[in-house]
Amino acid sequence: MSAPEVYEVPNAPLGQGLPADESKLAGASHWRVAARRLRRNPGAIVGAAIVTLFVLVAVFAPLIAPYDAGELPGRAEVRPTYIPGPSEEYLLGLDRYGADLFSQLVWGARASLLIGVLSTLLGLLGGMLLGVLAGGLGGRTDTAIMRFVDLLLAVPSLLLAVSIAAIAGQTPSAVVIAIGVVQVPIFARLLRGSMLAQRGQDYVLAARSLGLSRRTVTMSHVLPNSVSPVIVQATLLLATAVIEAAALSFLGLGGGSPTTAEWGRMLTSAQNELEIAPRLALWPGACIAVTALGFTLFGEALREALDPRSRKR
Repeated sequence: MSAPEVYEVPNAPLGQGLPADESKLAGASHWRVAARRLRRNPGAIVGAAIVTLFVLVAVFAPLIAPYDAGELPGRAEVRPTYIPGPSEEYLLGLDRYGADLFSQLVWGARASLLIGVLSTLLGLLGGMLLGVLAGGLGGRTDTAIMRFVDLLLAVPSLLLAVSIAAIAGQTPSAVVIAIGVVQVPIFARLLRGSMLAQRGQDYVLAARSLGLSRRTVTMSHVLPNSVSPVIVQATLLLATAVIEAAALSFLGLGGGSPTTAEWGRMLTSAQNELEIAPRLALWPGACIAVTALGFTLFGEALREALDPRSRKR
């Protein structure tokens, strides 16, 4: 039997009309209620577990990896038609250059984490700056900023990232800049829309009636109440950043040598050995997919926790 629907009762005591497990938290902070919903969401638990494992592997890569990044301990064992597979010495076997595949995957997690986090932070800062100016000032400033944002959104994200990376140079820093610029318009539009929605709330009208300046109202009241969707979007875009970083490296725009420990570059190197050693492409591809899945699951669960109206009924 399905659970009975719960209806909100106007002017009811605090907590009445809420589900039994959430009525106890009536009056609690928004983030405390969201944390409780996250703990009860299986998708959030799975996503958080994957993200935590990814971060731990990246942070403790020097302790986990048997060999250093780029080290070629089995170089003499690799032949044009034979690449040694898993063994006691090499957990997942060797790659085409004689590097330990497991060590390369571990060091690749660190590279993906750095690029994903730094590019998302860059996009978040740039997007929030444009969003605050557009949503806070309005008028011609809003129009000019939003037309610039629309121009960036009109170009496919991967094409824009490839263009920026090619111009900035084939280095990891160029990849971070390219992915960060692609994310700027997404954050800007989201924050601007959230701020416009908050500007019509009663608490904003009350603050203005007290004589507070527009700057004070925007920075002290409107902005803090508008950042929740932006935080959720940042979590979701971390998954996109990992995928785009791998895509740029796969296209040869990530810099470094052929033996650089990076998941996208490992996929590129594995193309010529798919017939004799398909595992060289399978493992980095699986790492990219699982990591992106973890960030996506956690981001979607966080979205539902912060905005219950978005949950599927």
